[in-house]
Amino acid sequence: MNFLAHIYLSGNNKLLTIGNFAADGIRGKIFTKYPKAMQAGIVLHRYIDTYTDAHPIFRQSTKRLHKPYGHYSGVIVDIFYDHFLAKNWSEYSNKPLNEYIQGFYVSLNENFEVLPPRFKKLTPFMIEDNWLLSYATVEGIQKVLNGMNNRTKGLSKMNNATKELIENYEAFENDFKLFFEDLRAYAEIKRIELTKEYNL
Repeated sequence: MNFLAHIYLSGNNKLLTIGNFAADGIRGKIFTKYPKAMQAGIVLHRYIDTYTDAHPIFRQSTKRLHKPYGHYSGVIVDIFYDHFLAKNWSEYSNKPLNEYIQGFYVSLNENFEVLPPRFKKLTPFMIEDNWLLSYATVEGIQKVLNGMNNRTKGLSKMNNATKELIENYEAFENDFKLFFEDLRAYAEIKRIELTKEYNL
């Protein structure tokens, strides 16, 4: 899953949420150097990613993209799913999306010093351009895919993937809704387990 889903699946603990958000910038066992709540978030992130990659509905989504995008198809579906989470936000939260996102940005700034180096560079751009809210529109997803394609020096051709999103919009959205119900239930169990394990 992409940023918005990881944040959403973290619950209310701010440091746990930041750990889940920033986990891709923290490799291996280095995570043990971070505060305990962040450690729990990093482990939760890894559980979520493993569960997602193995889930048959997620794989069904990636199959639509395998031919043009190869091993980048999973990354693209992660981004598509964040779009559908943002678009359908009111089905998953009572708090308006913009209000929720602004609260997360405040938390990021308050805890900026604990972020891994990659995310210290990324966070100001994320907040300035309001990436998380932009996920709610296809135009916003296009910008995300453009940026991802630039980071692969044009090799991924991910900037073209909005074509498949539009052509298979209903199918991707249906996949997301079915998959996300499973993921929410799984992540909640793991989050509770980790909260107990880390004495949070």
